[in-house]
Amino acid sequence: MANPDIQETVRKLRDELNRHNYLYFVLSTPAIEDAEFDTMMQKLYTLEKANPELVTSDSPTQRVGAPPSDGFAQITHRLPMLSLGNSFNDADLQAWHARATRLLEVDDFNMVCELKYDGLAVALTYEDGIFVSGATRGNGSIGEDITPNLRTIKSIPLKLMGKTPKILEVRGEVFFPLSAFNTFNRERESDKLPTYAHPRNAASGSLRQLNPLETAQRGLDIYIYSLGYTEELVPQTHWETLSYLGNLGFKVNPNNNLVTTLEESISYYRHWLDKREELDYGCDGVVIKINRFDLQQHVGEAGREPRWAIAYKFPSVQSITQLIQIRTNVGRTGSINPYAVLEPVDVNGVTVKQATLHNENYIRSMDLREGDWVVVQRAGEVIPQIVSVLTDRRSGKERIFRMPVRCPSCSEPITRFQGEAISLCVNSGCPAQLIRLVEHFVSSSNMDIEGLGSMQSSMLINKGIIRDVSDIYYLKAEDLIKLDRLGKKSVSNLMTAIGYSKQRPLSRVLAALGINHVGSEISELLAQHFGSLEALFVATDEELISIPSIGPKIATSVTEYFAKESNKRLIERLREAGVTTDNGPLNQLPIQPLAELRFVVTGRLNRFTRLEITTLIKELGGTVSSSINSKTDYLVVGENPGSKLADASNFATKIITEDECAEIIKAASHIDSAI
Repeated sequence: MANPDIQETVRKLRDELNRHNYLYFVLSTPAIEDAEFDTMMQKLYTLEKANPELVTSDSPTQRVGAPPSDGFAQITHRLPMLSLGNSFNDADLQAWHARATRLLEVDDFNMVCELKYDGLAVALTYEDGIFVSGATRGNGSIGEDITPNLRTIKSIPLKLMGKTPKILEVRGEVFFPLSAFNTFNRERESDKLPTYAHPRNAASGSLRQLNPLETAQRGLDIYIYSLGYTEELVPQTHWETLSYLGNLGFKVNPNNNLVTTLEESISYYRHWLDKREELDYGCDGVVIKINRFDLQQHVGEAGREPRWAIAYKFPSVQSITQLIQIRTNVGRTGSINPYAVLEPVDVNGVTVKQATLHNENYIRSMDLREGDWVVVQRAGEVIPQIVSVLTDRRSGKERIFRMPVRCPSCSEPITRFQGEAISLCVNSGCPAQLIRLVEHFVSSSNMDIEGLGSMQSSMLINKGIIRDVSDIYYLKAEDLIKLDRLGKKSVSNLMTAIGYSKQRPLSRVLAALGINHVGSEISELLAQHFGSLEALFVATDEELISIPSIGPKIATSVTEYFAKESNKRLIERLREAGVTTDNGPLNQLPIQPLAELRFVVTGRLNRFTRLEITTLIKELGGTVSSSINSKTDYLVVGENPGSKLADASNFATKIITEDECAEIIKAASHIDSAI
C-alpha cells in the first residue's frame, strides 16, 4: 500500500488536472501552459504506474486505456430518450405554441431556446459524482454502451464538482467540431484513406469505434442539453437546471437563451439562421422548450415526442440533379405512391438517389417530367424531396408521367375516388400491401417481433404461409425450419419473440393493425375509452367524435375498418391465439355510477394528469368534454383556470376542486386503489 504522502500527492494531482481539463475544454479559459499540464500528467502517470492500487476511474489518466471491444453491450435508459417533433416555418411553431397554450390554459409561458446540434445524442450516468456509463439513444429505451469511447472526450467530466446526487443521468449531444473535422479529413486524405462527407456521420462512426484509442484521436466534443434522471431534488425549471449542470462541471452551450414570448423565440431562430456559419459545429435548427417542469409534465407526450418541446429546423441545403425516371410502389393501405429515381447527388453530405413525389396531383402541379433537371433538398434533413423544376434547361426530350392503371404488385385495376388525391389498389390480397402491413405490425414500436424482417415476410407471403397478420401467431417452428434462409436458431428466436408479443397492451395492438390515421396517440385514446377491440366493432362515428382529439376523418376510418368482415375475422383469430384484445377487468366494471354526468376540467392539476382524471371518470360512465354548456354538471378547477370558470357561472355549473373530484370518483368506484 502506498504511503500517505504519495496518496495525497496523487489526489492533489488528479484534482488539479481535472480542474484544468474543465477550464480548458468546458470554459475555454486555460490557466496554465500545455507544457505545465503535460508535466503534471506525466507525474501522475508515473505515480499510478508505481502504485496501481491508487488508480481510480475518475483519474484523467483513464480517459483512454480500455482495450478494444468485441462489440457493444446494451444499456436500458432509466427514462426514455424522446425524439423531437419538427416545425419548418413560423406557422408550424405558432401551431405548437397555440396547442401548448390551450392544454395549459394559460396566456403565455417562458421558454428556453437552444441550438440544435448535428451530432449524436447520448446519456451519461454518474454515481456519487463519478462517471460510470454512457450510451447512445438507440431506440429511445435501449442504447449501446459506449462508455470507453465517451471517456476519451475531454469535455465530459470523469468526476463532478461540488455536492452531487447519488445517481445522476444527463443527456447531451456529441459532435465533431468543424475545425477538427476538416483537420481529420486532411490527415486521412494524406494517408490515402477515404474521407468523411459529413461531421455527423464522422462523429457517429467515431463513437462506435471498437477501439477507444481510435476515438481519442478524433477531437470530439459535447454539449449537455438536459437532465435525464435523478432521485434527488433539482431546480423546478429547465433554465435553472442548465445552470445547475454547468456548476457541476458539464459543458452547457453559452448560446442558450430564456425567452418570455413566442416572438422572442422566432427572433432567436432568425438570429442563428443568419449566424450559423460562424459556429464551429453543425447546427440544423433551434430547439424550443417550455421552461417549467410542472408545465412540461402537464402537457405530456404524444407517442415518442414531447409536447413541451419542438425543433424549428433551418431550411435544407439544396442540390441540382436530373430526374431519370418516375416509378411507383404500393403502401400498406393500398396507396400507389410515385417516387423519383434521380441521378445520384450529394445533398449536405448525403448521397441522394430517390425522392418522394407524394401523389399524381403533386407531380401535375409541378409540371414534373422524366428527364427534367430539378432542385432537391432533404426535408427536415431526412426525407429527400424535389422542391422545384428548372424548366429553362429542358431539351424537349422530357417525358410526361402517367399514373399506371393497374397495381404494380398484383395487376388489379387502380381506383381513385372522387375528391381524393391518392390512387388506391383495393385488392385486399395484394402482396405488396401485405408485406408493408406485416412490416408495420412487427415493428419495434408496435408488436416488436424481432426476426421477422422484410425479407422473411416477403418469403412467407409469397409462399402463401402468411395471408394476413393473424397468421403470424399460427406459424409452426417445424414448418419454418424447412424454408431457405431460416436456421434453427433464427426460428427459435422468432417463435420466442412472437410469444412475447402476445402480451403487448391493447393500445399497441390497435396501432399495429395499420388503420388509416390511427397512430400511437390515437390508439392510446381508443384503448382507454373503449377498453377492447370488440367494443370498437359497434362504435359509431358519433361516439368516436365525442372523444377529444378524434375528428370525422379518424372516426370514419375506424368504423369502416371494423365494419369489414375480413377484419372481424382477423381480430377473432388474434384473440384465439392469445393476443391482447382488451384492457382487462378494470375497463369492464359492472356498474356505471357516473353515467349521465358530464365533466369539464380546467387549470393545472397536481394530483392527476389530465389523461388520468379523464380516464377515471370515463371508466365509471361519466363524460368529459372540452367546453361548458347547459348540460355540464361539474367543472373541475385546478391552478390558474382559464375562461371556463366564467362560463361555469353563466350556466350555473357546479364548480369543484381536484380533491373534491377525487372524492366523487372514490365514492362512485368504491376502489381506494384507483385514486
